[in-house]
Amino acid sequence: MAKEASNGNHNSATKAPPTPSPLRFSKYFQANMRILVTGGAGFIGSHLVDRLMENEKNEVIVADNYFTGSKENLKKWIGHPRFELIRHDVTEPLLVEVDQIYHLACPASPIFYKYNPVKTIKTNVIGTLNMLGLAKRVGARILLTSTSEVYGDPLVHPQDESYWGNVNPIGVRSCYDEGKRVAETLMFDYHRQHGIEIRIARIFNTYGPRMNIDDGRVVSNFIAQAIRNEPLTVQAPGTQTRSFCYVSDMVDGLIRLMEGENTGPINIGNPGEFTMMELAETVKELINPEVEIIEVENTPDDPRQRKPDITKAKELLGWEPKIKLRDGLPLMEEDFRRRLEVPREN
Repeated sequence: MAKEASNGNHNSATKAPPTPSPLRFSKYFQANMRILVTGGAGFIGSHLVDRLMENEKNEVIVADNYFTGSKENLKKWIGHPRFELIRHDVTEPLLVEVDQIYHLACPASPIFYKYNPVKTIKTNVIGTLNMLGLAKRVGARILLTSTSEVYGDPLVHPQDESYWGNVNPIGVRSCYDEGKRVAETLMFDYHRQHGIEIRIARIFNTYGPRMNIDDGRVVSNFIAQAIRNEPLTVQAPGTQTRSFCYVSDMVDGLIRLMEGENTGPINIGNPGEFTMMELAETVKELINPEVEIIEVENTPDDPRQRKPDITKAKELLGWEPKIKLRDGLPLMEEDFRRRLEVPREN
């Protein structure tokens, strides 16, 4: 049984977890680990699929409705005998036999979740309920990718897992922030009431190849603008901070959490903190020194500071990020240039 969560008092008795398929314990059958990744055609999801498929003992099923994901991200696995791709919306029940569920399905960019906030909160609440129902039926362990947004506009800095957050429940971002908070609640309720093996990762800003080019998130915005020779638009005042984790580090953290013995929640992110102006200057220096930097109006409820306390991840998972921002940005630039068809000038 996984160790209890680190924040709050979770002393109430939990049921024993449901038993998985009898094949798992058969002497005569070496079953592969069957893993479902919801949102597996998305940015982080597809990198996670790449890593899981590298292990020949894994069979991977991806469920995605392509609201923000793309088949292009998974093209190298389509047709592979250990890989299956299902067009499916997690707000509808899914019946599959699996041992592990990585539940990543949810639009994570403000542009997408503000475009359809009702769909976003349904994905977080009904989608998570459906995945927990599946985990209960088949005895699977389930990992939820929650978010640093559960801390809202934090009043403590850096944020550790014991902080309960400062979230506006009726703002334009609430469908995402509050949706993920409810998803965490559901995870722990199923864990305590039904014995489901759960893992919760609170992931902080992540960047890397395959991000949607116009998804409104700051790293992809700046890189696309620099490549297109457009001004880098820094939201006022430019002193708000973010911490950026390269996607391969993030995937490593998620797999370690899934394979480990702790329920979480555990922060997974890079504690290196940058102001938006510093990020813009770095992108300008690395990608296009000619481009100008301008200030634009800020969006409502934009957190002023974001920096994870990753003490728990270090102690419990033996994890910390390896790739520095200056090393990760050029890898992302290469991917964006290919997709925007703007080759680097010699």
